Amino acid sequence: MTDKLKLGIPKGSLQNATISLFSRAGWKINVDGRSYFPEIDDPEIDCAICRAQEMSMHVENGTMDAGLTGKDWIAENQSDIHVVCDLIYSKVSSRSARWVLAVAGDAPYKRAEDLEGKTIATEMVGFTRRYFAERGINVKVEFSWGATEAKVVNGLADAIVEVTETESTIRAHRLKIIEEMMVTNTQLIANHEAWKDHKKRVKLLQIALLLKGALQAEKLVGIKMNVPKNAMESVMELLPSLNAPTVAHLYESEWLSVETVVAVQQVRDLVPKLLEAGAQGIIEYPLNKVL
Repeated sequence: MTDKLKLGIPKGSLQNATISLFSRAGWKINVDGRSYFPEIDDPEIDCAICRAQEMSMHVENGTMDAGLTGKDWIAENQSDIHVVCDLIYSKVSSRSARWVLAVAGDAPYKRAEDLEGKTIATEMVGFTRRYFAERGINVKVEFSWGATEAKVVNGLADAIVEVTETESTIRAHRLKIIEEMMVTNTQLIANHEAWKDHKKRVKLLQIALLLKGALQAEKLVGIKMNVPKNAMESVMELLPSLNAPTVAHLYESEWLSVETVVAVQQVRDLVPKLLEAGAQGIIEYPLNKVL
């Protein structure tokens, strides 16, 4: 075991989102399209690109010390690893994804038990087989290499088990969900040997802290404004904050500078109200991390 933390970055749909998240957390990762070993500006870390589906296996067997992958693929591989932290992010949204059981919109099936003896297509074969076996339902589970939703449309399967965040692709293929099988999200994982190593554990906890701080910051913005003293009470009644707004007197003036942090979706309604209450010079700015 080397002193450096060998960290797996998921290849595929999550790769760009992961690199962007690390950038906001304070690490710059440079990926050469021809290399599976991107550069990172931290002498204590070596990076490697690996498919999310295989990440937990490589972490478990020690090829990598740690990595980022989905809770779903850990369950699929039944990997014995340490989960450092949960991280909810994706290329689509900040919501957790769900693995669902879906059938044709006009199919008579209403629950998993109705699929007795039927064929199910999915990329997550092991999990699906165990799911149905535990409920005593006899089904044929086939691996899908992609375009899984089309398998039902083309008559190649009676149902699918597929991951979704917005359900848009499922609706586009005129399918209906009859059961939610798993809620999943990205997890930072480590093998037990790396977790026992003090130096690597400290580095993993640092990564976890700053990644979570970057994710928290995505939901928030900072706003700053000037407020006349006689309007302060009205403005303060409008302002939400993590603790309390920061207020400072402007030099030789009856005006005050007010600064706080609010949820992104609140700003559009809040700013007009602040202006009406007497605030001026309102500035909105993004945040990198909130810890």
